[in-house]
Amino acid sequence: MAPDTSTQIHNIGYRSYEGARLGRAYARKSLFSQSLRGAYGLGRSAKSKVLPMLLFAVMCVPALIIVAVAIAVPGSTSLPIKYTTYALTTQVIIGLYLASQAPQSVSRDLRFKTVPLYFSRPIERIDYVLAKFAAMASALFILTATPLLIMWIGSLLAKFDFADQTKGFAQGLVSVLLLSVLFAGLGLITAALTPRRGFGVAAIIAVLLIPFGAVTAVQGIAYSTGSTGAIEWMGLFSPISLIDGIQAAFLGGTSAFPGGDGPSAGVGFVYLLVVLALIAGSYAALMARYRKAGL
Repeated sequence: MAPDTSTQIHNIGYRSYEGARLGRAYARKSLFSQSLRGAYGLGRSAKSKVLPMLLFAVMCVPALIIVAVAIAVPGSTSLPIKYTTYALTTQVIIGLYLASQAPQSVSRDLRFKTVPLYFSRPIERIDYVLAKFAAMASALFILTATPLLIMWIGSLLAKFDFADQTKGFAQGLVSVLLLSVLFAGLGLITAALTPRRGFGVAAIIAVLLIPFGAVTAVQGIAYSTGSTGAIEWMGLFSPISLIDGIQAAFLGGTSAFPGGDGPSAGVGFVYLLVVLALIAGSYAALMARYRKAGL
């Protein structure tokens, strides 16, 4: 048989890459930065910036009003609201922000099946999950900590007691840090269960609001019937109630539970264990989800 002479090799100008290989750490850092920027619409279309920036402004405006009132009222020695209470009173805004941004962080990659492309490069499943988790938690922390910073700066301008205000500010930061990490984990795993962004938004709102509504109703019934001992234990079944219980037990906060009595230090320790377990469980569930999605 005569050899096939029709096969030819063409030089079309491709050259090998001779630059530095930046590796996994750079890829993880880039994915974190891109995800964090995307959570506020930066680097995306103008339309994508409207909702996150609007919610950020809505979070900050009450803090500005609180500071203005505290400065204007003669004889004021402290802010009218505690730092640890602010995030609890604005939980609807936080929930809306999480519901709008968690799906855009993970759902598009799942919907358009681009996750295997990430894993075909020097980036592994753990890098992807850590970057997305850290970015969402950081975005939530910026959202919840900025109003506290405004309040703290305002209290200093009003010449309130520096030590007292700084202590309250630090306690508030610890509270919103826990809230941010917990909500980020719950929001991302809920959004990652479906590639449909609309379903993810509805599911996240349901995960945050339905348990809170149910717990609040049951606590109200227990309080009205005199079964006050059950109130602190019922708080274990709602994400926002868990944060409420921790900040009331350890961070000098005022509980929103019926009667205003938060959990004791012993029960508060159980609250903390449950929060840590939920965070670890969310991370493990995300790892399991992307084990399948990365195939």
